[in-house]
Amino acid sequence: MTDKNGDLNFINQAPTQWRDIPKKSIVYAPKEETIFLSGGLTLLQDKLVEAALTSMGIRFTALPNPDFKSFQTGKAFGNRGQCNPTYFTVGNLVKYLQNLRDEQGLSSEEIVRKYVYITAGGCGPCRFGMYITEYKKALRDAGFDGFRLTSFEHDKGIFQGDEIKESLLNFSPSFFITLIKAVIIGDIINILGYKMRPYELENGKTDKALESCKEIISKAFLKHSSLVKAMWQCRNILSQVKLNRLQPKAKVIVMGEFWAAMTEGDGNYNLHRFLEAEGAECIPQPILNRLMLSLWEAEQTLFKKELLAVENGKRVDFSNLKSKLMIKAAKAAVKTHFTLYAKAIGLHNYEIPDMDKLADLAKSYYTLECSGGEGHLEVAHLIESVKHNLAHLVISIKPFGCMPSSAVSDGVQSLVTARYPQANFLSIETSGEGAANFYSRVQMALFKAKQSAKEEYEILEIPEYIPKKIHNYLYQPKNEKAGSAATLIASL
Repeated sequence: MTDKNGDLNFINQAPTQWRDIPKKSIVYAPKEETIFLSGGLTLLQDKLVEAALTSMGIRFTALPNPDFKSFQTGKAFGNRGQCNPTYFTVGNLVKYLQNLRDEQGLSSEEIVRKYVYITAGGCGPCRFGMYITEYKKALRDAGFDGFRLTSFEHDKGIFQGDEIKESLLNFSPSFFITLIKAVIIGDIINILGYKMRPYELENGKTDKALESCKEIISKAFLKHSSLVKAMWQCRNILSQVKLNRLQPKAKVIVMGEFWAAMTEGDGNYNLHRFLEAEGAECIPQPILNRLMLSLWEAEQTLFKKELLAVENGKRVDFSNLKSKLMIKAAKAAVKTHFTLYAKAIGLHNYEIPDMDKLADLAKSYYTLECSGGEGHLEVAHLIESVKHNLAHLVISIKPFGCMPSSAVSDGVQSLVTARYPQANFLSIETSGEGAANFYSRVQMALFKAKQSAKEEYEILEIPEYIPKKIHNYLYQPKNEKAGSAATLIASL
């Protein structure tokens, strides 16, 4: 704590045991007054989730995008040795609560009584999910002792927390369906944004159109009106953005640890915007991929369970059958909603990842039973990008010291790149500081990618007549070229 800087009175004192129970008993606000806080998805998805849950009568607020000040706040109040996403996430929460107290005049007691924070749980060896106690320690030191926290366990499908009564949130099927709709629509609009922004003729036009789309979709959620119709409205807005798509730009797949690869801010040094400023086109990893991986893992767990010999076990386990049917229904629902909304807004050439095919690609390199982090997906995506010529560069980004991604996946990737020497692969870490070194390494890898994109484009014969449809985002041909400009010319 800054007010105790230099105070050495703790020397020779008896050690004390940490207790994560508030010192004073707290009477928390009833369900009707409780406000839920969360964040950590893309900027667009955070706002769509806020609108979706608000439409269900849940008092939900999406936190602002974590910035470098959030990181510094997290380090000031947290213990040492935590991963980058934790510092950004807990620091962002503390900074928001301090603003409520210092700028908006709410007392610490009122904040603790009314607010609840929802964060993501961990998986496998990931330390992020073990930091609930670290959150409590930071919140206590910041003056919010007893603030309630709960975590969302991706593999269980419900919010959980040792201090949160389940009655605070109604975990009905409609709750999860509405939540997933918001995430899927956010994925679709983000994918189109990254396809269009590098080729816009007037800077900022794509972002302005995306902002309008966000407002349209949010209103559709709040008014319970047709989301498909709202996506058609977005289609009209996006089609008005003028593009020059015949610019040979390096196509870059950004993957890696979930938070670092997805966040759009200081948490990954604004990697996506940096790549675009350097003349590249990004292919982001949508949350849909992580959702489909979770369903695949659940399916594999059931399959292994069926192979176990159980004494006096039933010949047909109906509980397993029920779970299987639910997983199949969930996969079908996700794919149906994604296809419906994608067709409405005009995203035609995106294929929902086939988890079985990706598992087949990775199984020779990565133990499929090892499900920490993104599991085998990082390895599979790199192999797929080489075999099917999907990109000129693959960047795997993760926090410094991330065990699943740095220790496991990157160790395997060295074997993958040895067997596929044509792969242009960069594994890079973030630590909150060190942006100059980070950008330098990205630029070196990007130089080679730009050369590949230019060569791929220049060997093609440019037709004398270029139809106008080439510059409309709705024209999305498929062929074996990696770059967007080369793909368009080859299609003619």
